Amino acid sequence: MLRRNRAVAGFLLTFAIPLVAMSATAQPDDAKLQSAVTRTMAGKRGTAVVLDVSSGRILAAYHLEVAARRLARPGSSIKPFTLLALLESGKVNTQTTLMCKRTVSLGGRNLNCSHPATAQPLDPVAALAYSCNSWFTAVALRLTPAQLRDSLVRDGFSGLTSLAPKEAAGSVALAHSTEELQLQAVGEWGITVTPLELVEAYRRLALLERSHDGKLDPLFEGLQQSVAYGMGNAAQPSAEMRVAGKTGTAPSDEGAWTHAWFAGYAPAVNPEIVLVVFLERGHGGGDAAAAAHEIFGAFAETQRSKLRAAGAAR
Repeated sequence: MLRRNRAVAGFLLTFAIPLVAMSATAQPDDAKLQSAVTRTMAGKRGTAVVLDVSSGRILAAYHLEVAARRLARPGSSIKPFTLLALLESGKVNTQTTLMCKRTVSLGGRNLNCSHPATAQPLDPVAALAYSCNSWFTAVALRLTPAQLRDSLVRDGFSGLTSLAPKEAAGSVALAHSTEELQLQAVGEWGITVTPLELVEAYRRLALLERSHDGKLDPLFEGLQQSVAYGMGNAAQPSAEMRVAGKTGTAPSDEGAWTHAWFAGYAPAVNPEIVLVVFLERGHGGGDAAAAAHEIFGAFAETQRSKLRAAGAAR
């Protein structure tokens, strides 16, 4: 916990930087990212935001006002933070394996697993990569309601980021039953977030990736494998650069439809940018991951261009 807090302490100080000041420091590479974000999100309802991991500066955005004010459930994009709470509290480790039961029904909701069937028990890495509802709803019961809520609040949920004016704040409730606890652990109850809150929380993860100890290895490997072979595979750009991230499909409070999320960072090791994509009425997290694919691809190309320029200068 202490290492985690130290890793993000400097990060918290950047929240107060005005958006105008960020825009004034835009770089040529930012323009390429902005072009990719605008092109990729054109015609889509929702938002996308790219941040610099080190400074927290907004590098590119589509419908920033939506990112600042739209409140929605995060769905499975919250699972990395549930796993973080479990790992930090010692409730799970690399050896924690469970069979996927495939069928999950909680509070009248069908949360059946849609990932490829496997005859082998899932460890935390595979469970996160496959976004296994069976695994996460089972291990969530190892936490108390207060432990899960307090951990999510420490991760920045229910707070303002100060990255945009007239910003809304999400909420994190305290579960009062085992079903509520399980549903909160997979982002289906008791938590609402803005896209800005989610991208800032993933920036915390990106900072932790740079400095974490071995205890958190399953979390960061799981995020990598989510894109490598799991439910977030559509986000991998057509480049050698590996990325990490998580999809989410969240029920809407407005009607019988879902919203789609993808949140992640690149490169997967020593990340430099963090991205969130939120699609109104998206059919599933794969839709948001496909949009992330194009944005990560633009970032990978800027990195290749820098390497070519550096090589030519020698």
